[in-house]
Amino acid sequence: MDKQKLVLIGNGMAGVRAVEEVLKLAPEKFDITVFGDEPYPNYNRIQLSKVLQGDTEIADITLNDWNWYEENGISLYTGESVTGIDTAQQTISTDKGRQVAYDKLVIATGSVPFMLPLPGADKEGVTAFRNIKDCEQMIQASQEHKKAVVIGGGLLGLEAARGLLNLGMTVDVVHLSDTLMERQLDKTAGKMLQKELESQGMNFLLEKQSAEITGEERVAGLKFADGEEVQADLVVMAVGIKPNSILAKDSGIEVNRGILVNDHLETNVPGVYAVGECVEHRGAVYGLVAPLYQQGQEMAKRICGTESPGYQGSVLSTQLKVSGVDVFSAGKIVEDEETKSVKVFDDWRGVYQKVLIDDGKITGAVLFGDTKDGNRLLSLINKSAPIEEYMDNAASLETGIDLVASMPNEEIICGCNGVTKGVIVDAINSQGLTTVEQVKGCTSASRSCGGCTSLVSDLVACTAGDAFEQNQKESVCSCTTLSKDEVIEEIKEKGLSHTREVMNVLGWTSEEGCSKCRPALNYYLGMLNPTGYKDEKESRYVNERLRANIQKDGTYSVVPRMYGGVTNSKDLRKIADVADKYEVKLIKVTGGQRIDLFGVKKDDLPSIWAELDMPSGAAYAKGLRTVKTCVGADFCRFGTSDSIGLGTQLEKKFEGMNAPHKVKMSVSACPRNCAEGAVKDVGIIGLDGEFEIYVGGNAGTHMRQAELLAKVKTEQEVLETTAAFLQYYRETANYLDRTSVWVERMGIEHIKEVLADEQTFKELNKRMNENMSVVQDGWKEVLEDETMARDLYQNVKVPVGAK
Repeated sequence: MDKQKLVLIGNGMAGVRAVEEVLKLAPEKFDITVFGDEPYPNYNRIQLSKVLQGDTEIADITLNDWNWYEENGISLYTGESVTGIDTAQQTISTDKGRQVAYDKLVIATGSVPFMLPLPGADKEGVTAFRNIKDCEQMIQASQEHKKAVVIGGGLLGLEAARGLLNLGMTVDVVHLSDTLMERQLDKTAGKMLQKELESQGMNFLLEKQSAEITGEERVAGLKFADGEEVQADLVVMAVGIKPNSILAKDSGIEVNRGILVNDHLETNVPGVYAVGECVEHRGAVYGLVAPLYQQGQEMAKRICGTESPGYQGSVLSTQLKVSGVDVFSAGKIVEDEETKSVKVFDDWRGVYQKVLIDDGKITGAVLFGDTKDGNRLLSLINKSAPIEEYMDNAASLETGIDLVASMPNEEIICGCNGVTKGVIVDAINSQGLTTVEQVKGCTSASRSCGGCTSLVSDLVACTAGDAFEQNQKESVCSCTTLSKDEVIEEIKEKGLSHTREVMNVLGWTSEEGCSKCRPALNYYLGMLNPTGYKDEKESRYVNERLRANIQKDGTYSVVPRMYGGVTNSKDLRKIADVADKYEVKLIKVTGGQRIDLFGVKKDDLPSIWAELDMPSGAAYAKGLRTVKTCVGADFCRFGTSDSIGLGTQLEKKFEGMNAPHKVKMSVSACPRNCAEGAVKDVGIIGLDGEFEIYVGGNAGTHMRQAELLAKVKTEQEVLETTAAFLQYYRETANYLDRTSVWVERMGIEHIKEVLADEQTFKELNKRMNENMSVVQDGWKEVLEDETMARDLYQNVKVPVGAK
């Protein structure tokens, strides 16, 4: 039987979750095509604040990576917008000239940020806080400017403000109301939140109406209706969102505030559905993830022909965690004449709890400081439970484990994903789950906002008993309960030799593994057996496989290696000729003292590398990227050593080294440290008669100053000490840990002690030399055979924007 064609417009959380539900109900029924206008796979928008705050990276908030689409036979087009829907012919068209037919169409275009129509709102430095691009713009601004103003004291505005503080900016939060988050919190909780955030460094300008953004080309300040003005280098508008329903409206689909749908998420056009923030259901528009996921579940049932009562609407709840501040609210938050309440106010501990009651039934709750009862209260509000059901249990419960033990199986644990206690308990018992990470991978509980993580942890502890460890080890990924150290020991003990064997013998829950564990296992196997292990190119990240970094527009950047930042006229001519021939869009000198060619087409990569005939600068590598150098004693009047020569030695010695993460080095010829060793993984500073070796630095979002590892006399000692340090890092760090993270965890004194042992020092150098003796780029061999090179590139199928 021919499959029906299902097309999804919008690659966000709501739409992709609906597709997940379709795949559960009818995995073979549809050929699925997804269009997303951002150059990324499906990611968790709720966690954007953590990316901005520096707590995590974009890869960590990805919900469905590129492999998921491929494994489920989904055609994904990223960086491509649908511009028209022909409901009569049942086709869609895109801005890339593509036309696709559908049998079922799902519109999940989400929402757009509401931008205040202020004079000056079009100036450089004015942004919303809605997607990854907005985060990148704010991070960039923080590196060049110091003063930010956030307009909006709601959930999103406060999370943006916290992130900007973490980035080193001073932040004013402007809000029209006299209390923060007035839609989710009463005045008491709002004032408590303000007090706590002020102690963290936020400054609040309440009851202020923005009137004008001042400045020339770039924002310089924000003027208010009362005539006052504040300075600003960056203005972030976080004043709300509105449904993105223009495409539907232009296509003749009925729209009010959002796209109008019935209880089965059907529009007025047969075969066309809508889900998420773009939707209006029974007069309500939702902007939180839990109702959107509920919509997706009900819509999937309809599409797959499964009977259901349909979506009935949702009781809204809000969870906020900004730098240790816990806030929860659900349902009704302010009393009226008919409402009674139960309140607890502990000013000393900073705890405020209020439960609202109408006609003896729980109708709302506001929690500040202690929110562990939040999910349970939400469940009681949803079923209009009598207040006695909460009070009787609350009086007798003392610990989280007691709380989850007393819950009925139908109690919702994860509101975002609609996961009940019963579902989690069944999964724990039937599949032997013992960690929160496993429960997340199996049931999706705690997968979205993370607010229920403590409840899930308590439930695992309660159900799994002795198998659960309170201070649980970090498993390699959700495919296994084993930690990195346990996996390495098992590989050694059982003599395992390739990734599939590891996953099979060690009982991986997923036969194919995942995008997190496959590269890690490939690295660990190569690190343990450098002479015998054959690197699995298919287990590497796309950029590493292509030897180039993919850009937002789907083109690539090519970086030839320049040892120590030194080049010559011959190589420069080759670079210039290649740039002209292949119409390179941008030629840029990088911070690592190399030349980066941007805008290269994928099909041109093999020819470009062949014509350059230069080694790759490995700007994509989990390994040595570059060794930055100053000009040294030959030219600089302050220089004490040959920094270029030593930097070149280091770069050639460790070129091609595989490591848990990227490694950047530098060599400076004097204490002026022009090569910026204080923020490098390894920074060498030449002094009169000796060298200082600094390690564990990082100039990225997680900025960290390097620490002094050793002082040595000769260049040979520099090479040996660096080798021992890097080999110890290679052997003991978790995959994707930068040296900054690893040094912080291990402690610099411990690392010094390890390297101070003469025998250990020699063995680390021996193992590093053994590893480097067999490191073969293999790239020139591929490029010598043009057919082989083109086959390689054609077989790497990457959606536009893949990282």
